[in-house]
Amino acid sequence: MSQGREASMERQHAARVGPIRAGFAERLVRASAWIVAVMLAAAGCRTHSVEAPNPPPVVTVTRPVMREVKDYLDLTGNTAPFNSVQLVARVEGYLEKVHFKDGARVKKGDLLFTIQQSQYRAQLQQAQAQLMSQKAALAHAKIEFARYSGLEKKHAAPQTDVDHWRYQTLSAEAGVLGAQAQVELAKLNLDYTEVRAPFDGRIGRHLVDPGNLVGTMGKQTVLAVLDQLDPLYVYFTINERDLLRIIRMRESEGLPLAQPVVPASFGLSDEEGFPHQGRLDFASIGVTPTTGTLQVRGVFRNDVHPVLPGLFARVRLTAPKGREGLLVPGDAVSFDQQGSYVLVVGKDDVVKRRSVKTGFQVGTMMVIEQGLGTDDRVIVEGLLQAIPGRKVKPEPAAASTAAASARTRD
Repeated sequence: MSQGREASMERQHAARVGPIRAGFAERLVRASAWIVAVMLAAAGCRTHSVEAPNPPPVVTVTRPVMREVKDYLDLTGNTAPFNSVQLVARVEGYLEKVHFKDGARVKKGDLLFTIQQSQYRAQLQQAQAQLMSQKAALAHAKIEFARYSGLEKKHAAPQTDVDHWRYQTLSAEAGVLGAQAQVELAKLNLDYTEVRAPFDGRIGRHLVDPGNLVGTMGKQTVLAVLDQLDPLYVYFTINERDLLRIIRMRESEGLPLAQPVVPASFGLSDEEGFPHQGRLDFASIGVTPTTGTLQVRGVFRNDVHPVLPGLFARVRLTAPKGREGLLVPGDAVSFDQQGSYVLVVGKDDVVKRRSVKTGFQVGTMMVIEQGLGTDDRVIVEGLLQAIPGRKVKPEPAAASTAAASARTRD
């Protein structure tokens, strides 16, 4: 009985579970089929999709331009006075008065200092009195010499008396000359008691106060310093390489080297450009072997906006004649260990590196001495995307931009 009941229960359980298992299996098969279909679709997409190539980068190009330029050199120097003098006491005495304000501008001949004069006036009077005495002695000697010469002809006086008065006459003449010299010296000493300006300029502060003894023997007493500031000198040095360049340039132009006429201009550290115009007026007779430089000096007007001596100056030397030069924008020129270069676009729109020899800068443009022609397309914008050996899409610079770049100031 028990075994029959158990068999009956197993049949009932199987009847209930069977349909459930069948439904689960059917759903599992459907899910597997859907996963396989998705995977096949994805695989098909990967098989048939092709990535589009990146377009070449866009760069802006321009062609070098030919225009007249003037060679120049930029150097550095310092301003210096045209004349500078230390005013010293040339005679001994007490300083009586100072006749100027410290730092004032003075004219040639202006009275600056007065030294005690009473002593030197007395010395002048003494010298003048001595001169008068010598003149009187000369007049007496001449009269006596003439008298005894006449008596000697009549055999009324010995020859020794004639010789004596001849000697006295000559001696008195020498005494007169000596006395005249003493008068001149006394006048000079009296003049030296007044210290005057030897030229127009600006004077510094007085270095000795009134009441002090100045001009003592063996000691030079500086009273003040006077500088002439118009015109103004600028001293600077030029290295051997640039010097040879100037020599070769002048030889090619047929200009004499012995008499160089080179325009020059300078500007101060806070000035735009080179507003002060002048010329070179001196060059040292030789190059300093230790530094390989030549000292040069320029002279400039200094009457409009006076420049003080001792200031740092930016100097530009400009060639008197112009020449044709090839120019490109300065931003297009790069530098590396191999030297200066530009990036150009060839006929096949492939970027190429072109080594160039640069000259001087003219405004925002750079002179190219070697390496480029007027037909080359030089990259001026998009340099970071331009890689040598790769294609680019060149676009010419706008006409207005090119014209603005070509407008430069010398």
